[in-house]
Amino acid sequence: MTPDYWTKGKRALARKDPIMAAIVRAHPKVALTRRGEPFFTLARAIVGQQISVKAAQSVWDRLAAAASEMTPGAVLALERATLRGCGLSHRKVEYIADLAVHFADGTAQVARWPQMDDEAVIAELVRVRGIGRWTAEMFLMFNLLRPDVFPLDDLGLQKALRLHYFGGRKVSLARMRKLGATWAPYRSVATWYLWRSLDPVPVEY
Repeated sequence: MTPDYWTKGKRALARKDPIMAAIVRAHPKVALTRRGEPFFTLARAIVGQQISVKAAQSVWDRLAAAASEMTPGAVLALERATLRGCGLSHRKVEYIADLAVHFADGTAQVARWPQMDDEAVIAELVRVRGIGRWTAEMFLMFNLLRPDVFPLDDLGLQKALRLHYFGGRKVSLARMRKLGATWAPYRSVATWYLWRSLDPVPVEY
């Protein structure tokens, strides 16, 4: 499912920003799409923390094969050693298990999230072990399809900003944040295209 704001957002960005316009034109046939259920999205984001996209995909493929279906119950049924054998670190095993418990016992009130604003969803998600702001922002973008997320902790986003807007120079997060503000209310769209400028294959969460 592609967000209903996508076409409007990319056109608005292209009109106001010639650099963004060139990036959008270079990737005409791809768009952000929703990937799976909330548990799936969050588990996939935890797997991807602090490792490359390629490594994350390899670990995820092994985990999905071991679990047979990516549900809280299926993950909780796996032995910790099995999870470790999929390539998860000891800490990520704990994080995935804690996430599954939150979903299985109803602590994660998933049905409320679509009606909550971005910061309220983030505040609830970061109560789960292993979910920080970056992971919560991935969830906002890839599951709730929120249009104005700007995950500035993301190293790929920082790299793309430096490359396209600052001549490759190292600049402060404050300068990057100020630039990002010019793309509101479509910062999710801008972020996604900046990622594509580094890697044309869309990441999945």
